[in-house]
Amino acid sequence: MPQFESFGLKGGVWRGRLTDSKGAPARIVLVQHGEVLAEARMTETGASEWQVEVELPSQVMAEGIQTLLLKTDDGEHGTETTPGGHQLGRLTLMAGRMLDDDLTAEIAALRAELELVKRELRRLATRDTAV
Repeated sequence: MPQFESFGLKGGVWRGRLTDSKGAPARIVLVQHGEVLAEARMTETGASEWQVEVELPSQVMAEGIQTLLLKTDDGEHGTETTPGGHQLGRLTLMAGRMLDDDLTAEIAALRAELELVKRELRRLATRDTAV
């Protein structure tokens, strides 16, 4: 099974290392919402090892949270993904004003859960000391 080690995103290019004892896949694609956005470049760096680079297209730079998947694929260049590929990595991009609202809502939900846990711990502590 292929293994991908992500080196992160810099200058709009996602880089990493792919190792697979079975050999290089036909192609590696960047996918969002089931649509192929770009194809990665693979450069052999050793036995069963490749450097992978994929440029993020400008359309993924938008407000809110964007999730991109890097997948192996047996399809031809320029075609949609085929079933049976492996997901190598996931990249989440967050930007814009919507992010403030998303994070505020997430923090509020975490605070509510924390209050629930505190209340239950206090209830259990008072019940154990009363016995």
